[in-house]
Parts: sequence; C-alpha cells; structure tokens
Amino acid sequence: METVIEGTPGGEMNWVKDGTTMSFQADVIDKSAEKTILVDLWAPWCGPCKQLGPVIEKVVNDAKGAVELVKIDIDQNPEIAQALRVQSIPAVFAFKNGQPVDGFMGALPESQLKEFVEKNAGISIGPSPVEQLMEQGLAGLEEDNMEVAIASFAQILDLEPDNVEAKGHLSRLYIKLGETEAARDLLGSLPDADRAHPAISAALAALDLAENAVDDSELEPLKQKVAAEPDNLQSRLELARALIGSGAHAEGGDHLIEIIRQDRDWNEAAGRTELLKMFEALGPMHEISQEYRSKLSAILFS
Repeated sequence: METVIEGTPGGEMNWVKDGTTMSFQADVIDKSAEKTILVDLWAPWCGPCKQLGPVIEKVVNDAKGAVELVKIDIDQNPEIAQALRVQSIPAVFAFKNGQPVDGFMGALPESQLKEFVEKNAGISIGPSPVEQLMEQGLAGLEEDNMEVAIASFAQILDLEPDNVEAKGHLSRLYIKLGETEAARDLLGSLPDADRAHPAISAALAALDLAENAVDDSELEPLKQKVAAEPDNLQSRLELARALIGSGAHAEGGDHLIEIIRQDRDWNEAAGRTELLKMFEALGPMHEISQEYRSKLSAILFS
C-alpha cells in the first residue's frame, strides 16, 4: 500500500507524514526497501527546525513520490534520536533497505536539499515554479525588460513572501525606475540577518548610489570645479558620486580611479570604498565592474 500520506489543500499528493517510535518500523525500515525514506528529527523549540521544515517538505513533494519524508518530534520520541546518536537538531537521515545511508544536521538552503534528495533517490528534480520565475526575472533584468522582471519577482513573493533574493532584485528594479522610496521601504522591512544576502547587499549599495543622483543643472558646476581644481579630491569625489548616482558609471569610475591614483588613502580610502560600492551594485560580472576592478588592481599592485 502506498504511503501517500495526505493531500494538500490544492489536491496535490503529499509525501510527508508524522512518525513515532511505534510507527518507525513500518514507516521507515520496511518502506525503505521500496524507496528512499528521509527521516527529519526535530523539536517544537528548535528554531532551525522551523526553517528547515517547510523547505524540505517542498523538495520532497517536488520529487513526486520518488522519496518520502517522515518527521519525528524527538521530545515525544527520544528513543529514535538516541538510536541514531543524534547530538543536535535538525538532523535528517536518508534510509535505504532499512539502514541510514546518508544524513546532515542543520538547516540547509533549498538548492542543497534538492541535491541531497537527488543523490539519495537517484532522480533529477525539475525546477520548481519559484526557480522558473527567478530564471525568468533574471533574464528580464539582463534584457532590461522591466515589465517581465517585476512581474516575475512579484509572483515569487506571492508564492514565497519571505524570499529574500526576490526582494533584493525587486528593490533593484524600483531603483532603476527611480522609485527609490519604494526600494527603501522594501529593504527597510527586512530583518538585519537578511542584509548579508548578496541580492540585498547589492540592492542596498545601489540605493546608496542612487541617492547621490543630481540633475544636469547641478552636475555641470561640479564638472567645472573639478576641471579648475584637478587636485581637489573632495570635489572630485562629489562629482564621481553624482555621476554614478545618475547612471554614468564609467565616467564616475574614472574620477574614483583618479582619486586613488593621486592618494589611495585619502579620506579613509573613500575612492576605493565608493568604487567597491559600485562593483557591488552592478554585480561582479558586469563589464564595468570587471574593467574598473582591473584598473584598481593596476594602481594598487603597481
């Protein structure tokens, strides 16, 4: 009899169930003779368990029955944790033919969970709807198709309201469209822990740069001042920030390179700090990032 355990609200099959010490023989040992069974050991008080739980359930359900998941509360069933010599939770084990053959501890991201399931079940799990939308959104960003990109990231947040990467990309789009207030609100709603995510740190850098933008009437006097006083590094820094904030990254980058060439340590290495901020906002693979990183290296290591 198939251990399909229950249906989801949308009518899809769900290959996840709660297990106990009493049901372990049937749910895990016997069933693992037919297919890979994952055992997730957790407890209600465990924060990382709460992070891992919905993600591993999603990956297992994406496998469409090639693998099943048995979740065991170790507070109610301590014998299982003792038998498996578990020292910390969450702990996940893959069972085959009645034996644990692989496992990990801690909360892994979805990509690594997918790799774990694919390896132990001998299958390939296709991209999830969120992964498809992310790919679509990133392609829209690459092609400057703002409509497609915004729609894709917004749909991701409909499916996964806490998707940090989508929030970062959506913030970048708001900045590109001049909606800095919307970007600031979205980024400001994030907990501090999420600010280290690459998509968020890039968006924060882009927002910081965008807030230095000025109109042409303010830009021209800055250019004239730098032309008249080429050694005035403060004026050159103000011009560089204004240019980059207005989207003239290469021109602004030239002025930052010149600041570093004249005095790399000036104002606590402000020229280098602003240049690195531009690299983060544009992304490491952007042609301007690569070009000006090479120029920076030529100065620093000459």
